Amino acid sequence: MPSSITSFTPVLASLVSLLAVLPIVLLGKKPNLREGATFVVAFIKFGLVVSMLPTILAGSTIEYTVWEIVPDLSIAFRVDGLGMLFGLVASSLWIVTSLYSIGYMRGLKEHSQTRFFSFFAISLSATIGVAFAANLFTLYLFYEMLSLATYPLVTHHQDKEARTGGRTYLTYLLSTSIGFVLPALIFVYVKSGSSMEFSSGGFLSGHITATEALVLLLLFTFGFAKSGLMPFHSWLPGAMVAPTPVSALLHAVAVVKVGVFCILRIFTGVFGIDFLNELDLGEIVTWIAAFTILASSLIALTQDNLKRRLAFSTVGQLSYIILGVALLNSQGLTGSMMHIGMHAFGKITLFFCAGAIFQATGKKYISEMVGIGKRMPITMIAFFIGSMSVIGLPFAGGFWSKFYLLWGTVSDGQHAMLIVLLISSFLNAAYFFPITFKAFFCKPEESLFENKVDEAHPCSVIALSVTALVTVALFIYPEPFFSLAQAAAALYTNP
Repeated sequence: MPSSITSFTPVLASLVSLLAVLPIVLLGKKPNLREGATFVVAFIKFGLVVSMLPTILAGSTIEYTVWEIVPDLSIAFRVDGLGMLFGLVASSLWIVTSLYSIGYMRGLKEHSQTRFFSFFAISLSATIGVAFAANLFTLYLFYEMLSLATYPLVTHHQDKEARTGGRTYLTYLLSTSIGFVLPALIFVYVKSGSSMEFSSGGFLSGHITATEALVLLLLFTFGFAKSGLMPFHSWLPGAMVAPTPVSALLHAVAVVKVGVFCILRIFTGVFGIDFLNELDLGEIVTWIAAFTILASSLIALTQDNLKRRLAFSTVGQLSYIILGVALLNSQGLTGSMMHIGMHAFGKITLFFCAGAIFQATGKKYISEMVGIGKRMPITMIAFFIGSMSVIGLPFAGGFWSKFYLLWGTVSDGQHAMLIVLLISSFLNAAYFFPITFKAFFCKPEESLFENKVDEAHPCSVIALSVTALVTVALFIYPEPFFSLAQAAAALYTNP
């Protein structure tokens, strides 16, 4: 078992962005100072997360109990390899997304920017709370906090479309978490007689029957609907009515990654890989994930609205992560964890590009973007790089996570899942590459744009350039994501 260190740092890393709300609100009429406060806190948050990295890489964990409500039920934090990987992704991308948000919100002269940045900060506080939760109860509290904190962001435009999207968003997420996860959590607490603290070997073995295990696994898997598994996925494309920085938050930094992260915790820390292998329950979830992967990819092919195409792409990519952990082997688990980070940087680049295009041209439909590469070359090159990562091609970080996912299917002879992943990657290429090709290589008479370079706001262009470059850098140097994922996978498969 890894050694444990008691420290308040995980709590502070979660709460620091919550404390940022006050200066953001007070400086609301001074935008430069308001955004300055956002950046200061974002860098502090990232610094706190990074400060714990050497301890985690050394094989130790960091813990702190905030409040023991009743015996064996507490709000507690613990940082391990999996939590650190997610924490690094979320805290680093908050910095870049804040920069992008300045360009986007100011470029389009959006209203209520102070409210926007305030709830953005609260959302990141909840995200890190999930990442560093020590037990199922704490994870559930921060999961619900994130649902409520992101609702004002989804409905930011406050028009009929935004209100409809917001209602769908909140209905799906709260009904599944309260209807599925909460009863499952109470049942687990009663049956296990434990603190529900995550363990490398799980804590349910010996406390529940095979039938109970199956029902609980499905309740948790579908209940954490932020993961976008079909049929509880409609909130995700519906939430595309939000401003693009919110879409980036939803699809890369926080919300959807929280969903799959919770499922990873359920598989590894609540049930345990060995217990699930013993009951042969992984295969059921792999088929659910496989259906979601293929169906969402086919739907993405039909979407002309760029953000909706990206949204359905995200639905499929999230199920890669679920499929990987459901393979119940070290390679699949490594690929699943790595894909949290690799997909995050690739997909946020794509959403940044979609928003930049809308800023500069007002276009949001793919059919209206023929020839746009000659007007916005930096943006469309970044889009190409993000596409390569999501597809899983060399020279982009997504190659490594998909490589391990494919290895996970081969190592256990699950050839059907191998075929699903290969078909999906082909479909990914089919709905991404034509966008870039028509942007740069259309016939002159087909182009809908002049050859005048006219990129979006500099802050937005810098942000999408940074995430694109990081996506390439993660192919060349996938550390520390690889080390954290591999160490965590080894711990869970050999507890």
